[in-house]
Amino acid sequence: MLKFVNTDVVFQEIPDEVTLAINLSGCPCRCPGCHSAYLWGDVGTPLTTTELDRMIAYHHDITCVALMGGDAEPKQVELLARYIHDRHKGIKAAWYSGRTVLSNAVDSRNFDYIKIGPYLAHLGSLRSKRTNQRLYRVNQGKMQDITNRFWRS
Repeated sequence: MLKFVNTDVVFQEIPDEVTLAINLSGCPCRCPGCHSAYLWGDVGTPLTTTELDRMIAYHHDITCVALMGGDAEPKQVELLARYIHDRHKGIKAAWYSGRTVLSNAVDSRNFDYIKIGPYLAHLGSLRSKRTNQRLYRVNQGKMQDITNRFWRS
């Protein structure tokens, strides 16, 4: 079962969205230099649909929910994204994955945004033009790379 440790409303993770970022624990990626190593363990509170409904109701001005992690259970992440679309019309669903490729078990059509790629310190985050990470806008299953939205001239 997916567990979350904390949440925050953020403005930089998904361009043009007011995003509720939900930090999921149990990360199997363990990227060197990870700024969220506390998420590696099996800690936190189960992320049920009831808990998700509560969070969205409390943060009523959000336009997107980003599931940050969950790489140990990609199908569960997808099911939550589909639930967000079915239950909370108008709220977009995003996934930040540390994997280098999207799991074959996941249907990208259930997401509006997907970030893939582990954090590699020497290449930098999404803000770096050298980054290996990519953020995609998903439209009917087609993934459009929008990583350059993070780069300043």
